[in-house]
Amino acid sequence: MFDKTISYAVNGIDAHQITVEADIKGGLAKFSIVGLPSNTVKESRDRVTAAIRNCGYKFLSYNYTINLAPADLRKDSVALDLPNAVAILAAGKQIRSDKLASHALVGELSLDGQVRPIRGILPIAIAARRDNVKGLLVPTENAIEAAVIEGVAIYPVATLNDAIGFIEGHLDIEPTQVDRESLFSSLNESVVDMLDVKGQFHVKRAIEVAAAGGHNLLMLGPPGSGKTMLARRLSTILPDLVLDEALETTKIHSVSGVLGSGKGIVTERPFRSPHHTISDVALIGGGSYPKPGEVSLAHNGVLFLDELPEFKKSVLEVLRQPLEDGVVTISRAAHSLEFPAEFMLVASMNPCPCGWFGADVPGHSCICPPGKIQSYRARVSGPLLDRIDIHVEVPAVAYADLSGAPDGESSRVVRTRVNAAREVQHTRFADDGIFRNAQMNPRLIRKHCRLDDTGQSLLKTAMDKLGLSARAYDRILKVSRTIADLTAQKDISAEHVSEAVQYRSLDRKFWV
Repeated sequence: MFDKTISYAVNGIDAHQITVEADIKGGLAKFSIVGLPSNTVKESRDRVTAAIRNCGYKFLSYNYTINLAPADLRKDSVALDLPNAVAILAAGKQIRSDKLASHALVGELSLDGQVRPIRGILPIAIAARRDNVKGLLVPTENAIEAAVIEGVAIYPVATLNDAIGFIEGHLDIEPTQVDRESLFSSLNESVVDMLDVKGQFHVKRAIEVAAAGGHNLLMLGPPGSGKTMLARRLSTILPDLVLDEALETTKIHSVSGVLGSGKGIVTERPFRSPHHTISDVALIGGGSYPKPGEVSLAHNGVLFLDELPEFKKSVLEVLRQPLEDGVVTISRAAHSLEFPAEFMLVASMNPCPCGWFGADVPGHSCICPPGKIQSYRARVSGPLLDRIDIHVEVPAVAYADLSGAPDGESSRVVRTRVNAAREVQHTRFADDGIFRNAQMNPRLIRKHCRLDDTGQSLLKTAMDKLGLSARAYDRILKVSRTIADLTAQKDISAEHVSEAVQYRSLDRKFWV
């Protein structure tokens, strides 16, 4: 006796259609799952057996074989529990329906037949639409997330009996509907604002420039100067997510299982702040069955590394590829996967281990010997620093600023300027496949970052005196272009170059 169902398995951040074939025959009682299943999928045997019996169906002592096709694709998902159970019941002639040929099923089964939520439902729904599947049966908790994708009917099921009832036509289930426009436009109001930051006007300006061009940022200053506070407010001035960015970000969060319960789509740019004890695999992604790391979870958002030198050097060095390429490539013997990693790197650090080197604060003086200071700073390599476009010093806040009323501009006002600058960049790079100044390659830098004689002379003097690298030269030009965009100027002036050079001055001041 034979029958089959349709399901999906996630590989990386994309889903692939799986045909679940069930064959039942007499002989020695046995239950085999073939087709490159992981241990998680192999354990489906016990969950499926118990769920079938506890839902009132027979599971006789026969030889059961489940084949997951295509056989050369690794499967590592509990989402195959539900289609495995339905395929066995259909092969045993306990249920029968033509819907099995046009509907797909995904879901984890508990021992009593409850259908539990799974990871990666959004890429599964996208794949089901691509494959022209008529309907997709999903766990109830995943229905809103899956229904964000138009073109495929999403049917929520709470138990194995619900799924069987719908398949046989005994139970009517209304497809889940969501108002996609209102869901996407319902941005959560942030509880933090740039107006909360007192003083530090030049740092806030640097953060605005970083947000406008998508530039990486390093803040260096003593303890309590507001580095973390400023970093957490960066996300409040970043441009709004567009729908394509939101869907791509949601896919990554869905596969990783970090999407909030009942939340159909990510509506705000991610802000990830891993602890300095993180491993390189957790940061970059990987594992036997590769999963996205923190750099991918920060895709289209911000990755904040607080106390940068406290991270292991091996961890920091793996950031080089994603910072340059915007993707993470993870290779294994059997396959290779790419995870998107277009993020803004924001880092903070103290100037020395005690934190008070160069700080003009009464009662606080640096007690670190020179060798220890040099060793501390050497934990951040030159190549990594070169990949950070903007370096800014964050001094201790004066009492007059702390005791005064909030001043400066709100996040909403700053975000308006940032959005306007990003619109300029979207128009400029419409035919180049990029969206912000930080992504410019050398060809685009030559095309869009031309300097007049005054600007060239100023930049030459800065390069000679600061001893900057060729990569730093490109960074200065990119930042100059962003500063000009913030003022709606087509040409880069010497004033723009001068401000951009200031954001590289820490290269020599603290790393000599």
